Amino acid sequence: MVHDSSDNPDDRARKPPQPAASDAPPERLAAPDVDPAAAGGDDEDDALLPDILEESGAVGEGPLATGHEAIERAVRLAPTSPGVYRMLNANADVLYVGKAKNVKKRLSSYARQSAPLPARILRMIAATVTVEIVSTTTETEALLLEANLIKQLRPRFNVQLRDDKSFPYILITGDHWAPQILKHRGAQTRPGRYFGPFASAGAVNRTITALQRAFLIRSCTDSFFESRTRPCLLHQIRRCAGPCTREIDFGGYSTLVREASDFLSGKSHAVKQELAGEMEKASNELEFERAALYRDRLAALSAIQSQQGINPRTVEEADVFAIHQEGGFSCVEVFFFRTGQNWGNRAYFPRAEKSFTPEEVLGSFLAQFYDDKPPPKNILLSHEIEESELLANALSIKAGHKVEVTAPKRGEKKELVAHALTNAREALGRKLADTATQSRLLEAMAATLSLPHMPKRIEVYDNSHIQGTNAVGAMIVAGPDGFVKNQYRKFNIKSEGITPGDDFAMMREVLERRFKRLINPPEDAATKAKDDDFPQWPDLVIIDGGRGQLNAVREIFANLGLTQVSLMSVAKGPDRDAGRETLFMPEREAIKLEPRDPVLYFIQRLRDEAHRFVIGSHRKLRKKDIREAGLQEIPGIGPSRKRALLHHFGTLKEIERASIADLGKVPGVSAESARRIFEYFHPQPG
Repeated sequence: MVHDSSDNPDDRARKPPQPAASDAPPERLAAPDVDPAAAGGDDEDDALLPDILEESGAVGEGPLATGHEAIERAVRLAPTSPGVYRMLNANADVLYVGKAKNVKKRLSSYARQSAPLPARILRMIAATVTVEIVSTTTETEALLLEANLIKQLRPRFNVQLRDDKSFPYILITGDHWAPQILKHRGAQTRPGRYFGPFASAGAVNRTITALQRAFLIRSCTDSFFESRTRPCLLHQIRRCAGPCTREIDFGGYSTLVREASDFLSGKSHAVKQELAGEMEKASNELEFERAALYRDRLAALSAIQSQQGINPRTVEEADVFAIHQEGGFSCVEVFFFRTGQNWGNRAYFPRAEKSFTPEEVLGSFLAQFYDDKPPPKNILLSHEIEESELLANALSIKAGHKVEVTAPKRGEKKELVAHALTNAREALGRKLADTATQSRLLEAMAATLSLPHMPKRIEVYDNSHIQGTNAVGAMIVAGPDGFVKNQYRKFNIKSEGITPGDDFAMMREVLERRFKRLINPPEDAATKAKDDDFPQWPDLVIIDGGRGQLNAVREIFANLGLTQVSLMSVAKGPDRDAGRETLFMPEREAIKLEPRDPVLYFIQRLRDEAHRFVIGSHRKLRKKDIREAGLQEIPGIGPSRKRALLHHFGTLKEIERASIADLGKVPGVSAESARRIFEYFHPQPG
């Protein structure tokens, strides 16, 4: 989809998780789920597989008759018009969100005690103590409200899509005489043309790199652009036309921008024909260097389209959804096609009970998916859904243009759906295999460490600083599905009385802040934890260090009254060799595993991930301080050398990126000064 910015589319004892809330028609009830979207890092990470709630599982409900009485009371007051209803339990948690063309008739179907209903609906009815109703003008409005409430409330008995990530777009800016090409997320308020959505940041980055080779559009910031006195490296390697130093005039650069916009708008064939004509013309005029430039640009355009894999011939704009179910789990694969080009795909693992059919899961998934995203003109499905016409009408109203929702039976559209279905099957197979491997590792870890049970949540802690400055602690989390990045946390060390470099004191602050919050959670955090199936309390805490660090943490836990959390420290081997680590646990002899033991390798991965995360957090703090302080903090770098460095590199960020050899080329900067500057920007954290 292409548009201008003016067209914006929009417990000391471990507490078990409580059921969430919400309601909808009996056809689309579902089970609880782990947060599926991994936050932190980029959006290449797959979602986590949800936990499955068996139909025999209980929700702490009362007698079935109590639920029927509550629903019968609601039926007497329910309207016969369209609306949305919510079923709540005794704790006022929404169990289910549903919509109906006739609310009174729909609720009556729940109230009939003799009606044969699935076990999941009977459990929901038994837990219901009250029903809330919101009337709407149309069934379409009810559908949109239902999807919004499901995403907001995360009710236990609905199919749930947890998708916190916005999709990235390509932006060609329109607020500068030399437009810039860049990746963009969020509100589309900056003037320019937006092209997308793309499935992932990786797909955007690859496309932008190839577009730079093909159209030579700048990617630098406006401040960097304005400070240039000579072309940067991108111009030298033919990835920028160099408008900053007028290597190309305004007219020539505007032509490049127009060609790039046309290509992203779907006019790729015309753009390639134009470039081929210019190449032929230059060749006939014996201007072989110019002809070679056009040849390289054509090759870059071909590379973009080859990277995109399958590109439709007759489908201009569509999202393709295919669902595959296996082992009680569902995977929905989504492909994005815009301007006749494949702009990537992404796999989702929505939460749904085993008894749900693919059609039921897909129908509920779609309404939630487009709750905060602009729909394309065509939505192609692998399965016919019951309310396709209603969904199409709702999305058409939301988008401001006609939206068709179909399950194609023949032709190229059917081929696109079949391709997406193959990807859904393979993605779910990989996820199930990864989950099985992870579960085996966790079971082996429990046996090796003599844990009371297989850990479902492992927390690993580390801290980083340089001589006590920019001190930061971090926590990473792992479970049966691997690293759970949306549970990662960083802790900026705040205590003023800590001696610089006192690792014990820093770890004490981190752990106290973490576990005091668990013992006495804020009201909003407690509410959120109710509908999270992934446990909030860790089964195992791992820290980096030896027996001394372990004893220090034991003391912290004793002061907090924590006795149910297993604790382990990991000490590096001699000469910090991986594979020779020693494991320490309270009241036990030191444990040394064989270098090739899978459990040891797994523990190393956990420790290394914590180290990676805390180092990254530390560097962000340090870079912020560096940029605020400028270059004056570097010994031996005065105003004259600072001016020379800025004149040579343009910005502080480019100085930070420079090698020692490049720094040494600046007039007045000696080899020793270059080394000091480099080490200032690239320290070794401790």
